Amino acid sequence: MLYWLLYPMADQFFAFNVFRYITFRSLGAAVTAFLLGVLLGPWVIGKLRELKYGQQIRTDGPQTHMAKQGTPTMGGVLILGSILVSVLLWSRLNSEKMWVVMFTMTGFGVIGFYDDWLKITKKNTKGLSGKLRLLCEFLIAGTVGYWVWTRGISTELSVPFIKEFTPDIGAFYVFLAMFVIVGAANAVNLTDGLDGLAIGPIIICSAAYAVLAYLTGHQKIADYLQLPFVPGAGELAVIGSAAAGAGLAFLWFNCHPALVFMGDVGALALGALIGSIAVLAKHEFLLVIVGGVFVIETVSVMMQVSWYKLSGGRRIFRMAPLHHHFEQVGWPETRVTVRFWIISIILALVSFSTLKLR
Repeated sequence: MLYWLLYPMADQFFAFNVFRYITFRSLGAAVTAFLLGVLLGPWVIGKLRELKYGQQIRTDGPQTHMAKQGTPTMGGVLILGSILVSVLLWSRLNSEKMWVVMFTMTGFGVIGFYDDWLKITKKNTKGLSGKLRLLCEFLIAGTVGYWVWTRGISTELSVPFIKEFTPDIGAFYVFLAMFVIVGAANAVNLTDGLDGLAIGPIIICSAAYAVLAYLTGHQKIADYLQLPFVPGAGELAVIGSAAAGAGLAFLWFNCHPALVFMGDVGALALGALIGSIAVLAKHEFLLVIVGGVFVIETVSVMMQVSWYKLSGGRRIFRMAPLHHHFEQVGWPETRVTVRFWIISIILALVSFSTLKLR
């Protein structure tokens, strides 16, 4: 919106128009989202506390978490609101890809909001039926995949470390997009179990994909790095930057001891946002590396459940997801969180190395 309002004015007063540069608008989006989150955070937290929207803690989880019972939840509305306002201010409003990501984020946010609301009103941790929630998620993700397939966007796959292998899967890309977006959303949701644990890797992943989207949308850079060039993908850098800025603002209040939790409304929406950027920027498989912390957490749950059923009640980890296992062996919550952040940073750096090691 600012682009359309200030672009003509900037042309009159500056020798070059800074608003045409995605890098400038991305930085503007990050700063705007951060300031909105920090300034509105106390009011949102106060309103959640006033409405008694408190977190319901699972009784089968670590007993030390019971002290968090009643902490305001659904703080994800603060993150999503900051992202939405910032993106609308700094993006080109004629970008179809921007609207697709906003549609995905909002759709998953509505699902998460309803799930959180059910948990709060029923005073338990069950919420929305798992099957119904997945059905709604796959419908939204399927819409995105179908849009990609019908809009003439390449359905060729870009595999990290391998530049010659680019299979075109055609209509099957719809199912891949569904798997990536839904998988990312639920992986983030599983990780959101400690103060600041999920939002740290979200910030890192969002920033990483902002850079990747910019590279993919710049034809000269994409050709040099032998990446698939996707026209208009650079605009997704604005969204990734806004998500990183909003995430930093939320971390201001979510660091230990947390004043607010993001809830499913935040976790599902942010995971879907990152997954949809990965799909539209043609870096689907790289998400396994960039979001490696989320992948590890999800795999730990799958391993625990599978082995428990096959072995007749035996466990691989003391508790799943993996962050609870480290809590059970004696790591303080802050140590688990910070070490997972460090791993996330390293994985993001590794993902960038794949752009040359191809």
